[in-house]
Amino acid sequence: MTTALPITEYLLPFLDYCEIEKGLANNTQKNYKQYLLLFTRWLKISGQQNLKPDELTAKHIWDYRLYIARVYKTPRGQYLSKKSQNYYLIAIRSLLVYFAEHDIESLPSSKIKLAKEKSDKTISFLDTRDIEKILQVPDLKTQNGLRDRAIMELLFSSGMRISELVALNTDQLSFLADKKKDKTYELSIVGKGKYVRTIFISPRAAEWLRKYLDSRKDVYRPLFTNLRSKEEDDSRLSPRYIQSMISKFAMLAGLSKKVTPHTLRHSYATDLLSHGADLRSVQELLGHKNVATTQIYTHVTNKRLRDIHEKFHGGSDLKEKE
Repeated sequence: MTTALPITEYLLPFLDYCEIEKGLANNTQKNYKQYLLLFTRWLKISGQQNLKPDELTAKHIWDYRLYIARVYKTPRGQYLSKKSQNYYLIAIRSLLVYFAEHDIESLPSSKIKLAKEKSDKTISFLDTRDIEKILQVPDLKTQNGLRDRAIMELLFSSGMRISELVALNTDQLSFLADKKKDKTYELSIVGKGKYVRTIFISPRAAEWLRKYLDSRKDVYRPLFTNLRSKEEDDSRLSPRYIQSMISKFAMLAGLSKKVTPHTLRHSYATDLLSHGADLRSVQELLGHKNVATTQIYTHVTNKRLRDIHEKFHGGSDLKEKE
């Protein structure tokens, strides 16, 4: 079936498809929109804004790959990493799947090959001493300081993604009113891919959340707010603010490495594994659909295996016969 519409005209229908038929999370839809806007911009730059789905070829995809690898730069003036390039390619592949499911003739999605990434992925994490240093930075005499301390305590206590944290509302934490000092609280959240999972809030994190909530004079629904905001709809803190805040506190704490909200998530998982948690349990706590994703924490599991080998393997006691 041949279509009369250019590819650029399918962006909005595709996003509707992602929401209604695929049920993708809002963040995923926003990312697809961002990635595909660059593709449509490239089509216009290269004079192909009227290119139709059935006219799309492997040569077009190759030329676009060269563009995002060698020409395009981010607003910060940086080239895209291999990992980022793949996000843009995955978005096109999803668009081609949409075409196929709606009987719109186009290039098969299997023709989109991803860039090879380095297999030896490493992650950045902090030990508990460095985390304590960062936690001591906020000025606790201010509302902003109490809020920022509560944010970091909750991130490290629960291993939440930043998108999950900023989506929290005050009514979800009404259970904190019981003020039990030694209780670990459970909270069900909707995470990535609309997957519901349980997170845990330690007694320490709960106490900092209470202090922050007690300092608030407003009745806005968002849990973490811009305290200067005059309108509830604009009061919810953005992920960008929290990223900037944590990065700033890490520098003020004297840490040389780059620290992000995801660093605290990595540190949470590392701390669990180093204290004996099994990989499957950590998978559940992080909300990973596949245990293979959790296996990036081999820096911990490998060390534990070595310790077990040295402690229990009798071969180290064998002596060569003279």
